[in-house]
Amino acid sequence: MKIGIDCRIYSSKFTGIGRYVFELTKRLSKLNDNNEYYLFFNEPEFKKYKEPGPRFHKILADAPIYSLREQFHFNKVLKTHKLDLMHFTHFNAPVFYKGPSIVTIHDLTLSFYPGKKKKSIISRIGYVLTLRTAVKKAKKVITISKNSKNDLTELTGVDKDKIKLIYQGVSEEFKQIHDNLRIKKTLEKYHVTKPFFLYTGVWRYHKNIPNMIQAFKKVRELAGDDIKLIITGKEDPYYPEVKKLPKELGVEKDVIFTGLVDENELIDLYNAAAIYIFPSFYEGFGLPPLEAMACGTPVASSDTSCMPEICGKGNAVFFDPNDFNDMAQNIHALYKDKSLQEDLVRRGLARADEFSWQTMAELTHNLYLKCLDQ
Repeated sequence: MKIGIDCRIYSSKFTGIGRYVFELTKRLSKLNDNNEYYLFFNEPEFKKYKEPGPRFHKILADAPIYSLREQFHFNKVLKTHKLDLMHFTHFNAPVFYKGPSIVTIHDLTLSFYPGKKKKSIISRIGYVLTLRTAVKKAKKVITISKNSKNDLTELTGVDKDKIKLIYQGVSEEFKQIHDNLRIKKTLEKYHVTKPFFLYTGVWRYHKNIPNMIQAFKKVRELAGDDIKLIITGKEDPYYPEVKKLPKELGVEKDVIFTGLVDENELIDLYNAAAIYIFPSFYEGFGLPPLEAMACGTPVASSDTSCMPEICGKGNAVFFDPNDFNDMAQNIHALYKDKSLQEDLVRRGLARADEFSWQTMAELTHNLYLKCLDQ
């Protein structure tokens, strides 16, 4: 059978959908089956990608995500290959595609927290139409948390029996590093001294970075220690408050913006951090806390959306993301309690082990076979 996979957001470098597509295609290539896989890329990933075997074929989609070309040209490309099943790895499937399909809905962030980029009426209508059409047409819908499954059901009315819950995983690269010289080199590169708290990710409204910075200032006052806060990720001009707020609060020298870091450096930062902070209002899965746990770092996380589900009871300290004082109190309590830190490190390592990309790929593959037999 000919199975297509939308790889236009493929990336090995970052968390989220790009990592999901990278791990899915990587693990599928190791499974023993006779299916042919057609992987649809944009540049520059199309040129970079090397097919892992004769059953895998890369196709240039040449259709940017969230574009008109995605709706018309990509649809034309897909029809050319006469696929038995197409896996859209994000909701943005061409609305006129008529072939058998599966769609992965990672989260409903744009429904609850559209942010500053997708506020126009046309964008909102396009989003709702594309999401509802993809879910309605698909043979099966994959969600990556129970929370996303419930949100999708409430927003679209899709039958829960049509939805398959398949959790994401933690890559083997995310682990405890005992090479102190390696970690020291990374810290020196970014002029980081210990102790420090760490945040990784994009700068969008639902990530709640300003409240985290406010809480950080409060923790410094409560602890009386020279703590730093490291914020990774590409600066976003839509959210200038992230860079402005430390200056306004008088903690400019204590908040370090590293920009994008490569994966090895990210793992080093996870390992060296005193606490990993995940302040989001909303997430579909929330992979970074699990990555931090796998690196032996205690986690302080928001208590909303999927986070209690993914982190698990007793494996992290939780706070109200809407209240920076509550955030600060809980982070400070964890920072001062070495026994609690040790307990969360032990429990976190075990929790991270429960999430496997290989299991994700096998369950997804089984779903392919089920849909092909229908």
